[in-house]
Amino acid sequence: MNQAHEPLLLLSGAGLPKWIWDQVRAELTGSHPTVVAERPRAADASLREYAVAALESAPWERFAVVAHSSGGTVAAELVALAPERVSAVLAVSAVVPEPGRSFVGSMPFPQRVVLSVAMRVAGTRPPDSAIRRGVAGGLGQNTADRIVAEFKPESVRLYRDKVQGGGFPERRGYLCTNEDAELPVGLQRGFAHNLEATWNESIETGHLPMLEAPELLARHIEKFLDEEA
Repeated sequence: MNQAHEPLLLLSGAGLPKWIWDQVRAELTGSHPTVVAERPRAADASLREYAVAALESAPWERFAVVAHSSGGTVAAELVALAPERVSAVLAVSAVVPEPGRSFVGSMPFPQRVVLSVAMRVAGTRPPDSAIRRGVAGGLGQNTADRIVAEFKPESVRLYRDKVQGGGFPERRGYLCTNEDAELPVGLQRGFAHNLEATWNESIETGHLPMLEAPELLARHIEKFLDEEA
């Protein structure tokens, strides 16, 4: 495979619209073809169905995965389903559970208890104030308003189903967002350890670097692919 033109499947975090990747995709035009993964349509879709929907979004036989936030959980399941198709995985402020654990089960106590109770009581869409403070932290008001307005609830099974595991490809990296109010740096480092990342970098952004610093994120994606080729 020509690494300079390696295709990329982009896995978004929970609830986030596909357009968040538009600027990054524009930056990568000419060097890497990209597709943003689809989500399953069923409201009660399993984690496996999320992984299958993502795989079916990729028109290439083999590709690299860039996984953001809960997309790291989907990536872990996707690799277990089709390891021969995934050439590399770059996690960006992503939750990467250990094999046999779930998104919720990967959170520290008491956060996993609070998260579990909140999903039972209020569903999987956080309050607007929590989205602004966490996921949209670091963004301008207009962009944050749009994220809040378009944030969609996900199936609870995205968070509760356990990943199969089965081993990531040799080329695996983790990009940490140092000003992240949604996923603290300490947790991110733990998920980088779960991934057994061979490439580790960080950027000074909040949870959505593809909106806060799209050119910088694109350059880090290219750097990972070049250095790990």
